[in-house]
Amino acid sequence: MEKGNHSEVTEFILTGLTDCPELQVPLFGVFLLMYGITLVGNGGMILLIMSDPRLHTPMYFFLSNLSFCDLFFSSIISPKMLLNFLAERKSISYTACAVQMSLSIAFADVVCLLLAVMAYDRYVAIHKPLLYTVTMSRQLCKQLVAGVYAVGFVDSMIQTCFTFWLSFCSSNIINHFFCDIPPLLVLSCSDTYINEIVMFVFMSCIIVGSLVTVFLAYVCIISTILQICSAEGRHKAFSTCSFHLTAVVLFYGIQLFLYLCPPSSYSMDIDKVASVFYMLVIPMLNPLIYSLRNTEVKDALRRAMNKLLTNS
Repeated sequence: MEKGNHSEVTEFILTGLTDCPELQVPLFGVFLLMYGITLVGNGGMILLIMSDPRLHTPMYFFLSNLSFCDLFFSSIISPKMLLNFLAERKSISYTACAVQMSLSIAFADVVCLLLAVMAYDRYVAIHKPLLYTVTMSRQLCKQLVAGVYAVGFVDSMIQTCFTFWLSFCSSNIINHFFCDIPPLLVLSCSDTYINEIVMFVFMSCIIVGSLVTVFLAYVCIISTILQICSAEGRHKAFSTCSFHLTAVVLFYGIQLFLYLCPPSSYSMDIDKVASVFYMLVIPMLNPLIYSLRNTEVKDALRRAMNKLLTNS
């Protein structure tokens, strides 16, 4: 792999979701609404968990970190994307492109790994309820979250360095709405074989490794639930992890489709649609999934609203 001459390209042009002029303003409105819901939903979830002592448990500690990642993940992409809907020249500097790529990879990894950690947390809660607070100690929870962030940012640094070590001399037009690895590899006039291998290996290890952890955890969870005698007990046990399972299916399904599909079937348009879902739609939906289907969160929200009404 050749070291790139970075003076050849000082900025990139993002084509965005569509080049149709009459769709720019409507899309701006749609994604502005989505971003607003994401900010309010995830920010509200973090504040609710922090303010309610009854939610100071390992499960909600992980959930607050997931909300933080969703909030930051969406904020890496949405502001620039919204600006480009209305801008005539949709440029992004070389440095800003590298930063955007690095942070998007890091937080995508963190969300992926956090879902696996949350699956393990649900396994311990259902399989060993009497030892739950001892096993999932505050120290262990902090160590798991710290490890998740460390893996995410190490992966992002490696992949970003490999990508921006390439030469970009044929074109500076990125066929995407943000700086991602595949569309940048298309622009490079260097040999990208090593980059493709590095991307595939790292993403496969993180996604497949996390997915295997989730699968094994839920095999044990389902096995334990089936051993519960009462139907009410089985329903209660399953309801505690149903919202997490919904988030898992949405996120991992799109990630597997996006990164592990054969190169021969790869399409930039499909990549854009999939990226919209896992970067913008899922961060917006997660607070709704965890609040509308979670009795404890709804009760905490009700207490918070009653407190605000009483104080006012």
